[in-house]
Amino acid sequence: MKEAQGDPAYGRTNWRRFAVATAVPTAAVAALVFGMANGAFAASFAVSGQTFKISADQLDGTGFAQYGGFVEKTDGTKIPVAVSSIDSAKLYNLCQSVKTPGLPISLTIRAGREDGKPAKATNLLIGVNELSGDAEFTDINIGQDASTVGPASENAEEKKARTGMFGQQATHVKIDGLKQTAVSTTAGTFTLTGLNLKINVSGSGTPPECF
Repeated sequence: MKEAQGDPAYGRTNWRRFAVATAVPTAAVAALVFGMANGAFAASFAVSGQTFKISADQLDGTGFAQYGGFVEKTDGTKIPVAVSSIDSAKLYNLCQSVKTPGLPISLTIRAGREDGKPAKATNLLIGVNELSGDAEFTDINIGQDASTVGPASENAEEKKARTGMFGQQATHVKIDGLKQTAVSTTAGTFTLTGLNLKINVSGSGTPPECF
């Protein structure tokens, strides 16, 4: 395996332009898409189907895993996603925003803006549509069986359902300039230091978002 610059990758992989879940080779992307058709749930609750945006100056996490899956709406519609799980994460200058459909209104949540006081999450599980940034993975395995990745606390039957599917796993992940669009997020704990929640109403019809 080689990085984009042509240098061999030994244990540590640095991929620029981390886009649409991960910048893996075409065959790996195809495997993720195949996994979505067969796959597991990114969340154990019915989702609205509406996307929301999350940004951070930096995400620093341990215990990263990813595989193809889907989330399900109340009407049974399945939405394909790239399921990303992180055992423990720190998010610096975190922003989350969601627009009100049909109205010039958005809700923004900001946290972790003070130096040395990031927002923190444990057992983080995200159903991602699109993600970009500059990413570095440590000790990454690409092509690992999806039934063997993810948090130890995850339901064993859900893991078993992913047997034979494509997955990837790394001991550590760092993403600078994180921007992602998601349909679901769950966490064991989510600590939002310096929390600020704001309702934004725009006269121009375009309310502010994280990006």
